[in-house]
Amino acid sequence: MKKYENTGSKDTRSGFGAGMTELGQKNENVVALCADLIGSLKFDEFKKNHPERFFQIGIAEANMIGIAAGLTIGGKIPFTGTFANFSTGRVYDQIRQSVAYSDKNVKICASHAGLTLGEDGATHQILEDIGLMKMLPGMTVINTCDYNQTKAATLALADHHGPAYLRFGRPVVPNFTPADEPFVIGKAIMLNEGTDVTIVATGHLVWEALIAAEALEAKGISAEVINIHTIKPLDEEAILKSVAKTRCVVTAEEHNYLGGLGESISGVLALKNPTPQEFVAVQDSFGESGTPEQLMEKYKLNNQAIVEAVERVIKRK
Repeated sequence: MKKYENTGSKDTRSGFGAGMTELGQKNENVVALCADLIGSLKFDEFKKNHPERFFQIGIAEANMIGIAAGLTIGGKIPFTGTFANFSTGRVYDQIRQSVAYSDKNVKICASHAGLTLGEDGATHQILEDIGLMKMLPGMTVINTCDYNQTKAATLALADHHGPAYLRFGRPVVPNFTPADEPFVIGKAIMLNEGTDVTIVATGHLVWEALIAAEALEAKGISAEVINIHTIKPLDEEAILKSVAKTRCVVTAEEHNYLGGLGESISGVLALKNPTPQEFVAVQDSFGESGTPEQLMEKYKLNNQAIVEAVERVIKRK
C-alpha cells in the first residue's frame, strides 16, 4: 500500500486563500466578492493586493450572487465567498435563476461546510449543499480534501468556463496530496489499489479512508481507495472499473447520505453494474454543537466507521 504522509496539517480554506492570491497575480479578470467574512475566507491578501478587484458586499448574500452574475457579462471571472450554508441554502433561488439557468461563469466558493464547522452548531452546519448544487443543470461541484488540493482546484476553476461550486472547510486537517499534483476537473484520483473493496471518499473523509485502508490491510482486506474531488461531473469510468474488480463499495462523505456523493454513485451502479454499497455519511439528521472531532465520532464519519462499513459490505458480495 502506498503511504501518504501528512506534510503539515492546514485548513482547506487557507488553500482557497492561497489560490486566490495567486490568481490575483496571474489573471486580471479574476474578481472576488465577499459577504462580510474576509478573514474566514482568507481573502486578506487578495484584498490587499487588488483592492480594485475586491468587493465587500456585506451580509447580503443574495445581492452578492446577483452582482457576480452581472460581472461575468463584462468578461470578469467572479469568485464569491461565504460560509457554505449562506453560499447555497440562503441564496438558492439567485443561484438557480441568475447563475445556473443563465449559464454564468460564477465560481461559488464555500467554506465552513459540514459538521466540522463545529461549535457554531446545526444552523450553520449545512449537510445538504452538495445535493442542492449537483441538481442544478450545468453546475460543476467540487469538494476538496486538503490544503494543496483546494489551492489547485481554485486555480483550475479560473480556467474552467461555467458555473461551479467549490466546497471546503474550517478545521485544520492533514495536508497529504502532492503540491504539484495536477487538478483535473471530473477526474478521480486513485490513492491505493486493492482487490477486496472499493472505498470512494471525498473531502475530509479522504484521509480517514486512507487510515481505514491501513487498518483493513492489517486484517487481510485489500482496499482500493479513490479520491473523488469532483462530484459533478462524476468520473463514472473510474468507479465502474474499480467495482468490476472488487464487487463492493463504501462511500464516505461529510454530508447527508441523501443527495451526496454516495447517492450519485449508487445511481451509476444501479444503471450500469448493481453492486453492494454501504454509506458512511450523516443519516438524515441535522448536526449539533461540538468540536469537529466529537461530531465526526458521534455521527460516525471517521476511519473506524469506514472499517466497519467495509466489513459489512464484504459480507454482502
